[in-house]
Amino acid sequence: MSDQSRLLTQRRFLPYFLTQALGAFNDNIYKNVLLILIAFAAPGTLPVDSDLVINLAAGLFILPFFLFSATAGVITDKYDKANIMRVVKMAEIIIMTLAAIAFISENYTMLLILLFLMGTQSAFFGPAKYALLPQQLKKEELVSGNALVETGTFLAILIGTLLAGVIANQEQATYIAAISVVSFAVIGYLCSQWIPSAKPSNPDLAFKWQPVKQTRKTLAIARKDKTVFQCIMGISWFWFLGACYLTQFPNFAKLHLGGNAASVSFLLTLFSIGIAVGSLLCDRLSGHRIEPGIVPLGSMGITLFGAGLMLSTPSVLPETQPILEFVTDPQLLGVFVCLTMLGVSGGIFIVPLYAMMQHRAKEEERAQVIAANNIWNAIFMVVSAISGIVVLSVLEFTIPQFFLILSILNLVVVVYIYVQAPDFFWRFMVWLVSHTMYRVTHKDLKNIPEKGGVLIVSNHVSYMDALLLAGACPRPIRFLMDRDIYNLPLVRTFCRACKVIPIDATDRKSIMKAFVGVSKYLERGDVVCVFPEGQLTYDGEMGPFMRGIDLIIKRSPVPVVPVAIQGLWGSFFSREGGRALLKIPKRFWSKVTIVAGQPVQPEETNSSQLREEVLTLRGENR
Repeated sequence: MSDQSRLLTQRRFLPYFLTQALGAFNDNIYKNVLLILIAFAAPGTLPVDSDLVINLAAGLFILPFFLFSATAGVITDKYDKANIMRVVKMAEIIIMTLAAIAFISENYTMLLILLFLMGTQSAFFGPAKYALLPQQLKKEELVSGNALVETGTFLAILIGTLLAGVIANQEQATYIAAISVVSFAVIGYLCSQWIPSAKPSNPDLAFKWQPVKQTRKTLAIARKDKTVFQCIMGISWFWFLGACYLTQFPNFAKLHLGGNAASVSFLLTLFSIGIAVGSLLCDRLSGHRIEPGIVPLGSMGITLFGAGLMLSTPSVLPETQPILEFVTDPQLLGVFVCLTMLGVSGGIFIVPLYAMMQHRAKEEERAQVIAANNIWNAIFMVVSAISGIVVLSVLEFTIPQFFLILSILNLVVVVYIYVQAPDFFWRFMVWLVSHTMYRVTHKDLKNIPEKGGVLIVSNHVSYMDALLLAGACPRPIRFLMDRDIYNLPLVRTFCRACKVIPIDATDRKSIMKAFVGVSKYLERGDVVCVFPEGQLTYDGEMGPFMRGIDLIIKRSPVPVVPVAIQGLWGSFFSREGGRALLKIPKRFWSKVTIVAGQPVQPEETNSSQLREEVLTLRGENR
């Protein structure tokens, strides 16, 4: 059974998963039935013009995220998150009961007011929804949990939207809608009763009703950790792009693909299923752990397939055709593939960002960080609406051209991320190497402590050792590396981005400077890796460990973890059969194993003992 399937069988996740999915499902039934009824309302039944009411509805749903997200974040950190979810679901039953009355009486003013209340309910639900996950799941389950949540959310949005269309087309649409929204609200509440308790993260947190001041404070909290804030900006950018694409689907299908209302639903289905597949695929690609290295993969896919949407759009408008002919039209196949892969890329992009944001945020402030994320998401979605108006109405670009502009903007964002956070892209290179050139398996890496300074000592087989160790370790590693290797043209860029510490064993000044750098990182609580042999092996056997490792242990008394690399001897990057990198490769897709031993205390070990432990871990597999 996969990690994802296993979570869906456990009480600590399944009731929560069903509760949040039913919430998204019911939101979209209510919102879309309302919008369809407004669009086709008889003259005189609406207080103002239908187009104005539709835009007003969109604003009323998103406004509460500006008004109440900060308050929701404080309350979620202060009280039990499971109880908050239950209270919010009870509020949903009350709101939907009033909505049922309003549907039956066709009171559109009341329905719009209740839409605002639904947005308010969602604003309070969001921080609890995402802050609860790190409490109920282990760190290694966090990506799997987020993948399932994003999958469930987008499939719920899709099914809710499609069902809303079916309901709105029935003769007794208002009665069916009334029964549906109340029924699903009750089911969601019943599911929430089974969510295990999630204790308050910060029960002593003071709460005062000061919306503006609290919003400023919440946004400031999110900015304290650079990585967390970058995750928030990445997630918000995803919602900006998603809102831009989804808003244009109806006119894109009608004006450029020769589609009808059913065609719009088909495009939405492709996009939503793509995101669901991408979310689950992300979990597999990352090895069920938080891996920022695959974020650039998703981002590059968004750029590539977003541009592909414009390039694959037919130059001549196809004739309007039934849905079956639309789906099987060969000239639209490129559009369908690009749209699906755009969703897949989005799922790969967003899941690691959510998991990293949850993991990196301080426990006592986690819900407030998520509240700040919701505020930024809302801001970016408003900007997406303005962008669509400016590009399509003011500048008079076509929708395919708008899609190309979005791809170019995303490329700019990719470059910006590289400049601001090069670790993301070097983690991507590490991930790429460890998933294409080698079949890398990990063993007992849980022996590496999750927090605090740690010194890793490893055998040195090839020029790939550092890359593979960086990809294996769940924490960022700072390497102590021979200056000759550090200065290799392609290696140097990686080394600078990853803050590698160069050392020249023949230069006393270089040695002292390197030891000071190692001490600084260890005292700061980082992981530092040292190759104590001081050079690549010439014969596949381990050389003696240099005495410098004893000095490092003496200067920085932190746990020492012996690690062995198995299977790299004989690779293109090793010295077997000639100089590394200057011989014909003999194999590809080699099996490599990285195994970690038990951490030892510095006062209990020395260079000789560490060599024996690494040698034992390596065994006969060089």
